[in-house]
Amino acid sequence: MVKLIASICLLVVLAVANQAQAENFNCNIKSNAVFKGWPDMREPCIRSMRDQIQKEISASTQYMAMAAYFSSDTVNRPGFAEHFFKAAKEEREHGSKLVEYLSMRGQLTETVKDLIKVPSVKVTNWTGLSALEDAFKLETEVTKSIRDLIKTCEGSSKKGDDNDYHLVDYLTGVYLEEQLTGQRELAGQITTLEKMMSSHGELGEFLFDKNM
Repeated sequence: MVKLIASICLLVVLAVANQAQAENFNCNIKSNAVFKGWPDMREPCIRSMRDQIQKEISASTQYMAMAAYFSSDTVNRPGFAEHFFKAAKEEREHGSKLVEYLSMRGQLTETVKDLIKVPSVKVTNWTGLSALEDAFKLETEVTKSIRDLIKTCEGSSKKGDDNDYHLVDYLTGVYLEEQLTGQRELAGQITTLEKMMSSHGELGEFLFDKNM
């Protein structure tokens, strides 16, 4: 009996000791801590970057709608569908890269709730030619938006104090190159399709679709 009471007392002492020791190891890390050491990007450039992300996502959604239209069984233009599915993926990736860039520069530490909004899309009874022409207009708008973004991030100071050289170089060398190449490809497709339809009518669109 004495041994049992002694064992119980020992267990109580050990439990109290462990609790006291655990309290000494409490974690005091602050919740929602935000690193404040980033050299800030200029606010006008940040706003323009966020706007550009939305434009890329909107373009991707529009291309997705066009791809879905040409995929329907009543239209059945698999070549056009594949072309616009690919375009939608490229625009989505462009938006993702810009998000990653803002993250790299420490500009996503506070909020992302208004970074991406659900866009509306225009849906119509496209022909192959009208779809390519709409795509060319859309690419032209995105290109102009990127150029405006570059101008904003170049700043206005003659000394270049507000010029974000790294971002400007990134946008010029990567994004504009892809945009201009894509526009040239679309322009060639529009010209070829117009010629085929002028000589073969709807059969020209059918043949064009098979070779996209």
